[in-house]
Parts: sequence; C-alpha cells; structure tokens
Amino acid sequence: MSWIERIGYEASTGRLRAIYDRIKGPRDELDNILTVHSLRPHTLEGHMALYKNVLHHTGNTLPTWWLEVIGVYVSMLNRCDYCVDHHFAGLRRLLADDERADAIRASLEADDPEAFDPRQFAMLAYARRLTLEPDAMAPDDLARLRAAGVDDGEILEVNQVTAYFAYANRTVQGLGVTTEGDVLGLSPADSDATEWHHG
Repeated sequence: MSWIERIGYEASTGRLRAIYDRIKGPRDELDNILTVHSLRPHTLEGHMALYKNVLHHTGNTLPTWWLEVIGVYVSMLNRCDYCVDHHFAGLRRLLADDERADAIRASLEADDPEAFDPRQFAMLAYARRLTLEPDAMAPDDLARLRAAGVDDGEILEVNQVTAYFAYANRTVQGLGVTTEGDVLGLSPADSDATEWHHG
C-alpha cells in the first residue's frame, strides 16, 4: 500500500474526515495516492486542488480523455505503473471504446507517432521533452506546438498536466504507493473546482 503510515476512512476524524468525505467514491473508496497524505491533510487538499483544476475542470478546452492520454504517457516515461494503471483505466472509461483505448496505450508504449494526428503528436512530443529534458526546454518547443495548431491556452493545459503528473509520479514512487485495494479509474466529474467526489 505505501511505505509510510496512512489513516484510512474509518479511522479518520476532524479535518481529514471532512476532506475524505469530499473525495470518496460511491462505496467510501479512497485511492492510496490520496490516503498517503493523511498524516498531513493540508497536503491532500493541495494535491486535490491541483489535480482537479489541471485535469478535471470545465475551464479546460482540451478533452479530458486527451489530458488523460498525456498523463498516461508522462507516467510511462517516469516508469510510474501506479499512475499508468489508474489513469489508463480512467481514459478507458472516458472513451467507452476499449479497442481505441488499447490502441492508444500500445502506441504510447511503442512511442509510435503514426497513431496520432500531427497536433496530438506535437503535444506528446512537448510532454516527452519536458518530462525527460526539462532543462533543455526553449521557445522553439512552443513554436512547434503553435505550428501544429495548438494555441497558447492549450499549451498551458499540456504543460500543467505534464507538471502535475511529474508531481503525482514522484509522490507515488517516493512513498512506495501501490494499487493494492484501489478501485482503478475513479475520478471527479468535469465540473467546478470545488467538486472533488470520485465516481
């Protein structure tokens, strides 16, 4: 589950219980990546606010399924199986097309640009470079996105999803979080930033 102590739903009280009640799934499910914050509930609030605003917010213009693709790819590059498994399950649920989801995953695993249109490929190339070579980023990286038809607001969305998954991957990998006991694919709906309930 993790290498540090965690407080589960039944043992939670006070502020932690209130946060858990905002997040939990339909049968009180809580992902291990969230309960690993339980000793410092304020960090769980920060994590959820970042996650919700970056990945599941109506202010985004890129579709959530595509943001999940970027997150799965970044997690693959960081070798974070936990986030790959969770977010691929979410991607599969959002697409409601298992064959398409499996084809996307196979293409990401093979680093096969032919599976994506030029606009999508440009976004993935940016996410790859930012993940593996952050110190090498330059204005030309953004120029390639713009040339592929990605506007600056969309560039910001791709940047934030890439950065969020770097954070989530390091949280999981640094604390030994596993998917044991998790229900894969639960996530909040695309709605206002204050709605954290997973379904």
